Amino acid sequence: MKVLLSDLFSTLIHGGDVSRDLVNARMGTVLGVDPAAFQAAFDASSYERFTGAYGDLPSTLRVIAERCGGTPTDEQVQEATSLRRALAQRLLGTVPTATLETLAAFKAAGWRIGLVSNITAETQLQWPGSPLARYFDATAFSAEVGAAKPDPAIYKTACAALSANPQDCLYVGDGNDNELPAAASLGMHTIRTLEHANSAPTWQGPTINTFAELTSYLVQ
Repeated sequence: MKVLLSDLFSTLIHGGDVSRDLVNARMGTVLGVDPAAFQAAFDASSYERFTGAYGDLPSTLRVIAERCGGTPTDEQVQEATSLRRALAQRLLGTVPTATLETLAAFKAAGWRIGLVSNITAETQLQWPGSPLARYFDATAFSAEVGAAKPDPAIYKTACAALSANPQDCLYVGDGNDNELPAAASLGMHTIRTLEHANSAPTWQGPTINTFAELTSYLVQ
């Protein structure tokens, strides 16, 4: 194996569950709808948002606000957009130093590194400025690919970008969105990480406590 594929949220960085909930509720207030109703509708639309079904972030916020009975102005939509983009920027900046050092070690050892992530458009826009971006040779963002994990298409997109077969890949993730069984079914060596979340407690395969523990695979 000389190809490392990684999930993003709750694998490389914290998932920000509490801060996400607070920001989502705040967006509802800004958009002039019940914040609890907006938060529920926003969460329920995750697959559509992951695959870019509603277009960019402002369009997505408008669609969901209208579902909650609102008719937000352009100014309200822009304010809510800024809140969500700021959240994405904050989360992308919370990379543990040990994780960056681990990625650097894989790069130095000649591994190709790819990202396979279920994310919405605002995170993708913030990615180039994150401390992680420099270590990745390819990205498969769900909002860009139009497919989200566990759909095999998103894994295959990353493999194609790296000219790799799935069997050549080491995949690591926290286990959200059934990502681990999906990766394993393609023939990838699949590892769960517990560093930021225990998202797949029934996973019976290899498990590490921190992303930095992946360095053990550099000497195999």
